[in-house]
Amino acid sequence: MLETVKYLLGSAGPSGYGSKSTAEKVTEQSPDLRSVTAIITGATSGIGAETARVLAKRGAKLILPARSLKAAEETKARILWESPEADIIVMALDLSSLSFVRKFVAEFEYLNFPLNLLINNAGKFAHQHDISEDGIEMTFATNHLGHFLLTKLLLKKMIETAEKTGVQGRIVNVSSSIHGWFSGDAIQYLRLITKDKSQYDATRAYALSKLANVLHTKELAQILKKMGANVTVNCVHPGIVRTRLTREREGLVTDLVFFFTSKLLKTIHQAAATTCYVATHPRLADVSGKYFADCNEISSSKLGSNLTEAARIWSASEIMVAKTSNAN
Repeated sequence: MLETVKYLLGSAGPSGYGSKSTAEKVTEQSPDLRSVTAIITGATSGIGAETARVLAKRGAKLILPARSLKAAEETKARILWESPEADIIVMALDLSSLSFVRKFVAEFEYLNFPLNLLINNAGKFAHQHDISEDGIEMTFATNHLGHFLLTKLLLKKMIETAEKTGVQGRIVNVSSSIHGWFSGDAIQYLRLITKDKSQYDATRAYALSKLANVLHTKELAQILKKMGANVTVNCVHPGIVRTRLTREREGLVTDLVFFFTSKLLKTIHQAAATTCYVATHPRLADVSGKYFADCNEISSSKLGSNLTEAARIWSASEIMVAKTSNAN
């Protein structure tokens, strides 16, 4: 009850920020970002677009990969209207396609840019059962597996950039508190809903994908530490906000739910704050493998904190992306 009251009031936590803090506010103390190159997925609307706007305002060079180039160009135009000096490149990427992820990375590497910051923000809530071209349930394929492969393929560039510049690289995985809704065997459930449409539950599938984001963060942090890489990875819950993620389920029921929870909803400016805080704030130097909400470190679910499960999801993901690589 006390935590809910603090949330509603926007009380500041140990970081000095809280639920009412905005992305612009939490980046006021960030170092000059003009030497930073960032990739932000899902930046055509909502939290991703606000994250891109604020980082561009602080000087970061942005790579905006998107399935819809038209939408990405519109985001770029809006940012340039506010920040005319912003350096923004739009590139094509469909995260549900692992071959497309590989194509994007190859094109990015050809440009020979450094890479300081990777924000895995894009998300999909597939209300209807669907399978990706790689034979994986669509929500998991987009929210986790596409980002898993993207991060894996860009990691060498991030490590090299950190070594050359001395500036610590940061990876931010945008998850959700909904990850705590999933219980049971994650891999077994993924196999089940991939093969059997009748077993599909959209909310549980989404929760599974968000749990995978958290577990990806945990395992990657362990790997980066063992490598001695000057790159960190953390995970964030942006908060409850109405974005285009709900666009496939508009109607009376959805409207009523959002009406009755409106006091808990964040604005887009507030929802992007935790991502921007974790991506840029100097206080988080060397902090890795953690989970944040309202710009403060909190605990993930019990399953999300399970290092054995994190290693298990990692191994399964490696197998899935290796199969598609061999197929190509």
